[in-house]
Amino acid sequence: MSNVLVLVDHTGGTVRKTTAELLTIARRLGEPVAVYIGDGVQDALPALGQYGATKVIALTNPELSQYLVAPKAEALQQVAAKVEPSAILISSSAEGKEIAARLAVKLDSGLITDAVDVQEGPVTTQSVFAGNYTVQAKVTHGTPIITVKPNSATPEAAETSPEVEEFDVTISDAAKTARITDSKPREATGRPELTEAAIIVSGGRGTGGDFGPVEAFADSLGAAVGASRAAVDSGWYPHAYQVGQTGKTVSPQLYVAAGISGAIQHRAGMQTSKTIVAVNKDEEAPIFELVDFGVVGDLHKVLPAATEEVTKRKS
Repeated sequence: MSNVLVLVDHTGGTVRKTTAELLTIARRLGEPVAVYIGDGVQDALPALGQYGATKVIALTNPELSQYLVAPKAEALQQVAAKVEPSAILISSSAEGKEIAARLAVKLDSGLITDAVDVQEGPVTTQSVFAGNYTVQAKVTHGTPIITVKPNSATPEAAETSPEVEEFDVTISDAAKTARITDSKPREATGRPELTEAAIIVSGGRGTGGDFGPVEAFADSLGAAVGASRAAVDSGWYPHAYQVGQTGKTVSPQLYVAAGISGAIQHRAGMQTSKTIVAVNKDEEAPIFELVDFGVVGDLHKVLPAATEEVTKRKS
């Protein structure tokens, strides 16, 4: 069976849910081989084995963490030359997509980004043209390189005992142009990461700047909080939480849009959500054309009532 490379998405040895999803997808296509960059591979090994990695290639060259994405793309190119995979899967984050793009150039291979499903072939499903069309695609040249949106697959356990192989890579001087001089972890909010959350509650212009009801409802559901561009541009919520074409693209199981009109810019960032619920005072708002369930009403009344009911049922 052919090998499928999976770039491990982790934080200090803690494997993120996106990697479990990629390993699950990789098992549809062949034997998953995880590529781990940085320290902490032994800490990550149990999680990688839980979801079916047959081998873990550890890249511990310190230069891979000292510079931005170019060295990582070079490292993956060298791993791909050694393993000769039938496909390469990478999480569809901003960094992941840049690594994938650089790698595609180096391998002279086709690239598909933001896939929401990958089946044998590999054949991908994507939402394109600002979410107006759903298409299936297949790479026809070189090694298929695919970035997959978070929440595109349900992680399925398949216990293995992967061996760890340390692999020494050579990084060119040309790749060492953007050095990381300082970094610090984002301040913890206690909520899930926006791009990985199974449930997201987003607020827009209709909040009037008061995100209290949005945050309270999100917390009752164990959800992440998002914001529309209008809310972010007004300074009501940080840009890191913007959902949309110029923000983050998400694909949760449940997306609640509160006080969001549904402009195409926002729809492009959340249209692949499995179930969409909207709360808006304007019954003519474009968002209602998209949703599975709609509530015409004031979010400042609807969300607190919903929060109270969810809290009551949880207790």
